[in-house]
Amino acid sequence: MESILSVTVPFFALVLCGYLAAHRHVLPESAIPGLNTFVLYFALPCLLFRFGSGTPIFDLLNPVVLGVWLISAGVIVFFTIAFTLRAPVGMKDSAFGALVAAFPNTGFMGVPLLVALMGPAAAGPVICVVLADLFVTSSVCIALAQAGDASGHGARNGALRALRGALSNPLPWSIAAGGVFSVAGWALPGPADTVVKMLADAASPVALFTIGAVLHRAGQHAHTRTPPALYLPVAGIKLLIHPLLIFALGGGAHALGLPISPFQITVMVLGAALPSASNVSLLAERYGADNGRIARIIMSSTVLAFVSFPLLAWALGARA
Repeated sequence: MESILSVTVPFFALVLCGYLAAHRHVLPESAIPGLNTFVLYFALPCLLFRFGSGTPIFDLLNPVVLGVWLISAGVIVFFTIAFTLRAPVGMKDSAFGALVAAFPNTGFMGVPLLVALMGPAAAGPVICVVLADLFVTSSVCIALAQAGDASGHGARNGALRALRGALSNPLPWSIAAGGVFSVAGWALPGPADTVVKMLADAASPVALFTIGAVLHRAGQHAHTRTPPALYLPVAGIKLLIHPLLIFALGGGAHALGLPISPFQITVMVLGAALPSASNVSLLAERYGADNGRIARIIMSSTVLAFVSFPLLAWALGARA
């Protein structure tokens, strides 16, 4: 357990540092979008490119990993909607709650944390699930949120908007570029490789610090006060039911002889046990959902994961 805590505690401590910096106004709110831009458009793409270029293409796009993850995400989405769709939570708010229940923070937190915990081989399964959530899970949930929208935006329009958003995100393109370099056996020239390495090395600390700042800002901009009964159960689905479902489906696929290893299953289970993706609160605000409820789900899942994630990692024997 000590070796796991030596990895996980600094990661969550950096999230807390970002939260406290924003809370104490050491970090001005106007600076948070700049930090987010640096991580999203510069540091994290370089990190994903480096991992992608050093990972076999089948590990980046393993169809069994993708299938297990997407089936699990579908079950979590529809279970969460069925569980929460009652007054005062309408379809739009329920769909965004389902998105944070099924969409862990694999981009900003999961890639560096799981690689630090389990070694470079963990990058392949994590990148797989990043792609699945960016293109499929988020699109489905936004389409469901828009299905009953009185403004006239239907499910099809919502799905197309979500897909356009995923295609404009630099992360899939950096993964694709890394995959091309992996297949072709190419390497960047010396100076370019140094620049990419410097930016990639900055991704983890800045991304974690930014998560904390974004969580504080989301709480400050929440339009409603949400009782715990409307957000804590969804955080529980995220941190408990999602990992258990991945474990069951992955284990079943492995027992059937499909090409998925116990190591990949462990990485996926821990990926599912991560806190909810912090950027979903921004999506909820953009689409007119109850961003106060979404922000509280994300915040509570992040706080609870400080305890639940190391315990699960210890139970699974996860250590490089």
